[in-house]
Amino acid sequence: SFYEELLSHGILKPLTAPVEGMVVREGSCNYVAPQGISSVVKFYLERSGADVSYEQHVTHISLRDGRWEVSRKAGPPEQFDVVILTVPVPQILQLQGDIVDIINESQKQQLESVSYSSRYALGLFYEAGTGIAVPWAAQYITDNPCIRFISIDNKKRNIESPEIGPSVVVHTTVTFGSEHLDSDPAEVQQIILSHLQRIVPSLPKASSVKCQRWRYSQVTRAVPNSPGHMVLHTQPLLICGGDGFTRSNFDGCIESAVSLAEAVKPHL
Repeated sequence: SFYEELLSHGILKPLTAPVEGMVVREGSCNYVAPQGISSVVKFYLERSGADVSYEQHVTHISLRDGRWEVSRKAGPPEQFDVVILTVPVPQILQLQGDIVDIINESQKQQLESVSYSSRYALGLFYEAGTGIAVPWAAQYITDNPCIRFISIDNKKRNIESPEIGPSVVVHTTVTFGSEHLDSDPAEVQQIILSHLQRIVPSLPKASSVKCQRWRYSQVTRAVPNSPGHMVLHTQPLLICGGDGFTRSNFDGCIESAVSLAEAVKPHL
């Protein structure tokens, strides 16, 4: 039903662009978000009618008079009846305040067992009208120590337009990501660009480049035997979920979201 809804609103479309080297599982169907994956999140936030605050870096969660007091890096603390955490699991364990003692030993062990791969993502942006002469929209690379995936993003999303310049997205291999996790991003950018030049020598010079460190890329080991969420405290409710409790694909995220919603409903 989630796919039907997103397809009917044009948020998702079937993937029709050629992707070289993609492993296609029998019975599976691949989709693309023409306006980017954030459009899926924005769609549901708008439907929810929620008042959303961005750029809020939570540091402490503590109990105050039967409610949760949430402190952040900037601004005064706020109080809530229910707190739902969907950040990467290691970031749950980095939170300070009463939450440190509220997470019991068994839960702590389960949360500590979760692991993620790390990667770098590189974005190359071009002026409108720039031609990128390759026969594919995206390509999985299997024989390069640095680069795993290259996408001509506007081509992959099937939104090529003379008014909008093309963009290229590059993802590194997991091994390269872990080896260079704490390296200078400017140096990493140059290494990726040099490998990219060898793989796609016809690629024109970009007008701008952005290198993004992706510390928590995909879950390699999720919380074992999880229903999709974990209740840390019942009254008031403190609960966590996300792909760290299922798996890192859209279905895994939906599964966790549905299980979180069912667990939160009785507390509303």
